[in-house]
Amino acid sequence: MKRLSLFIAVLLVLGAFTVSAQDWKPAKPIQIVVPWGAGGSTDQIIRLVAGELEGELGQKIVVVNQPGASGSVGTNTVMQAAADGYTWASGAAGDLGCYKVLGFLDTQLSDWTLYLAAANISVISVNNYTPYQTMDQLLAAWKAGKKLTIATAGQASAGHIAMETLKKYVKFDYTHLTYNSGKEAAISCVAGETDLVPQLATEQVDLIKGGKLKPLAVLGDTPLTLAGVATPIPPVTKWLPQVKAGSNWFGFWLPNTVPQNIRDSIGRAFDKTIKSSKLMQDYCAANGAIFGPSWGAEAQKRAMAYVSQVAWTYWDAGKAKVSPATLGIPKP
Repeated sequence: MKRLSLFIAVLLVLGAFTVSAQDWKPAKPIQIVVPWGAGGSTDQIIRLVAGELEGELGQKIVVVNQPGASGSVGTNTVMQAAADGYTWASGAAGDLGCYKVLGFLDTQLSDWTLYLAAANISVISVNNYTPYQTMDQLLAAWKAGKKLTIATAGQASAGHIAMETLKKYVKFDYTHLTYNSGKEAAISCVAGETDLVPQLATEQVDLIKGGKLKPLAVLGDTPLTLAGVATPIPPVTKWLPQVKAGSNWFGFWLPNTVPQNIRDSIGRAFDKTIKSSKLMQDYCAANGAIFGPSWGAEAQKRAMAYVSQVAWTYWDAGKAKVSPATLGIPKP
């Protein structure tokens, strides 16, 4: 009888240990570092995600903007923080996967657990002052050797990736002006500081709806419909059918040095709230983004599909410091 009682007691202890090892609830506020300025695509998405997750996790999630060095400053802050689940990184998976390729940070996608909320796509837009008011006129200018001034959120930003992708198919050069966020880059184009902005649709949508920016093409193979905009934005493949561009997924991530039970608990909260979030679905519909939350292995697969295209684009353009092949990034 004593042995049976002891056996039952051991089972109860082990069971309690298993539950505690699996379940994690934060005991203090969480901080998400957005490595770009306020108002950009990452900032918009992360603030929505944070608001949705707060109720499930039972703690305030504070969003902190820390721009600099194309997102690597804020990301490095998280890398240096305690691996206790209270400091999360964020951004675009395409940026994270190329930091080591570009020589910005010694980190790769496989070092992180990804929680992806939505994908964004770049739109090539011009202001009302430039003479290049159609994609045909823009391509003709490039072919004639015109060097336009381009506004982006910096090296390795979505806008920069878009321009380097296009350069694989059309020979042209450009003057690159960088800003703290895609929103600031778009505003600079409206003001006439720059000729063209190739940032994400989410960062341009209000300016497009207000007639301040004119979208010429979306960097993809299907038209993009924006709520409140009468005419869908045509795909760049209408003019350059050989262009290959993928979806850049945005969300947050934790270093794999954070204990597994913490990362899994956050994943379960993510599944419960973000995958069914009407707020996120409405945001995507209004801003031309793609709703499709995922985390863990599925998120890694989705992110790598885009990273492989971007990393090899940088390598082929001579702008990479480290060969993607040496990092295990497959060639698309």
